[in-house]
Amino acid sequence: MSNLTRKEFLKVFKTFLSITGLAVIAAPIVAYFFPSELVETPSEPVLVGSKDDFQIDESKTINYGRYPALVINTSEGLRAYSAVCTHFACLVKWNPESREIECPCHEGYFDPLDGSVISGPPPTPLEEIKVEILDGQIYIGGEA
Repeated sequence: MSNLTRKEFLKVFKTFLSITGLAVIAAPIVAYFFPSELVETPSEPVLVGSKDDFQIDESKTINYGRYPALVINTSEGLRAYSAVCTHFACLVKWNPESREIECPCHEGYFDPLDGSVISGPPPTPLEEIKVEILDGQIYIGGEA
């Protein structure tokens, strides 16, 4: 085993740092030209779960393409919306006590029956997603 001199060690270390620095700079550039496929919304229906396991005033946030979806079992039936607030793209959540969909970032509130804005800064309603029940299973989305 050979002993490295201080000068040789610094040369190796400088080369390592140079290669690492170039990799850090080059990786995002290469990723920009070869992006991964991002599907905004799935073309096939997405399984939420069994209707029997989904009680009234219960919600579930599930993966739905690029962004999550919020599925709520209201007293008037199942509703599904994009879980992304229309104000600054924070994730909304269901509040069973107030029976409203709320955005924790800037106190935006949405109606669970139609996704419309109740109060707060969101400029538009939540995007509604189609809900279907097939053989006791809840599905959202898919081609209309």
